[in-house]
Amino acid sequence: MARTRTTKTVAQRIDLNYFKRPTTFKRVRLFLVILAPLLAIGWLAWQAFVHDPHVYSSGRMSGAHAVLEKQCSECHVNKTGEFSAKAADNACLSCHDGPMHHESQVRADVPACATCHVEHRGHVNIIASSNISCSECHSHLKVSAGNTLYATNIRTLEDGHPEIAALRKDFKDPGTILLNHSIHMKPIRHSPNGPVVQMECADCHRPEAVKASWPYADANYVDAKVSYDTKEVLLPVKTGTLQPRHAMGRAYMAPVKFSTSCAACHLLTFDKRFDIGVPHDKPEVVHAFVLKKFQEYIAGHPADVRVVRDPPRDLTGKPLQPEVRVLTAAQWVAERTADAEELLWRKTCKQCHALNTMKGASLPHVLEANLTERWMPHARFDHDAHRGFSCVGCHPGALASKDTSDVLVPPLANCKTCHAPGPDHAESRCFECHTYHDWSKRKEVKPMYLFPGLQAGGK
Repeated sequence: MARTRTTKTVAQRIDLNYFKRPTTFKRVRLFLVILAPLLAIGWLAWQAFVHDPHVYSSGRMSGAHAVLEKQCSECHVNKTGEFSAKAADNACLSCHDGPMHHESQVRADVPACATCHVEHRGHVNIIASSNISCSECHSHLKVSAGNTLYATNIRTLEDGHPEIAALRKDFKDPGTILLNHSIHMKPIRHSPNGPVVQMECADCHRPEAVKASWPYADANYVDAKVSYDTKEVLLPVKTGTLQPRHAMGRAYMAPVKFSTSCAACHLLTFDKRFDIGVPHDKPEVVHAFVLKKFQEYIAGHPADVRVVRDPPRDLTGKPLQPEVRVLTAAQWVAERTADAEELLWRKTCKQCHALNTMKGASLPHVLEANLTERWMPHARFDHDAHRGFSCVGCHPGALASKDTSDVLVPPLANCKTCHAPGPDHAESRCFECHTYHDWSKRKEVKPMYLFPGLQAGGK
């Protein structure tokens, strides 16, 4: 009789305890299950033994804080009952002073340091905060006073950023020094009888830290002391602006000086008897110099008190002098001084300076120069970072400018040609030009670390 093969008879042949039998795979799996936790615990114990905090770190520190990678407790202060500890502002302020932003801000929750300066992202620039940090307030800016001088709807450089303030509303340069950039940018004669030269922008405009020689300087004026302070000719930077940090004397152009940029061409000679010019100084200093020179001259040339009239110098409308006059030394000095100063006040000095003759005063009053030291007091700019670019590439207006009142600051559109989003452009986020902290109100921080090893022995 044939055997009947059914599902039940087949199932009866299966060993129901097959999963209890040991196999090679099961042995390896069991070994790994036991070994992996043991290795993890051992590794953590070793890290704790050698005091290496990298195991708990979210990532590498920025370059500025790289020396603190093994000093977690310097920034992360543990609190009772909490496993993790965020970097507290007090930890940041123990090394850095973070002066307050605008006092008129209405935001109640002033952002913590770590909100904008995010660490553990590798060796990146920790100052490079995102635009979101700025736009949270500046996209709908409000101040406690109700009104603000700043644009209220700025989101990014491309979205809402206004034109540079100096180029808005037909603003004029308040400087009083008469200067025609157009003439100086073309071939020009070096001196009355000198060669024709082509000047460059760097012949007059340089950062303070640049120590190269000046092609149009005069050593007599460079080494001379003046009675006025250089700061007296500069307009003070507006108050209430956020003063950024400077870049080692190369970020901004130094004020143009007569001694280094003008003296070789614009001679201050006053009489054919002398081959030197008057000091580039206040009128009273110039007057004393001229008077002394003529007194010394007549003392050495007493015969010159006999004055012969020079017909070519006869002026229409003035009475003719006698053919020959014999003066006293004092009279001769007084006449020569008056003639020299008339030349200086009416022609030489007036070619560049605005002079006012006050009623009853024997000497004119020179109007303040009012040179603008910083055209963008609320922003940061670094000429040194742009030194590879031609000056007229950013300041094309200088080629055609004929009036002192012309503002030659580049328009914002020039900046946007390079500074734009994307890998093929220069940085364009807010931090590139602006600062959050007002560094004019900074306070000095007391040193607290010992070298080497940054041991916190000063706490």
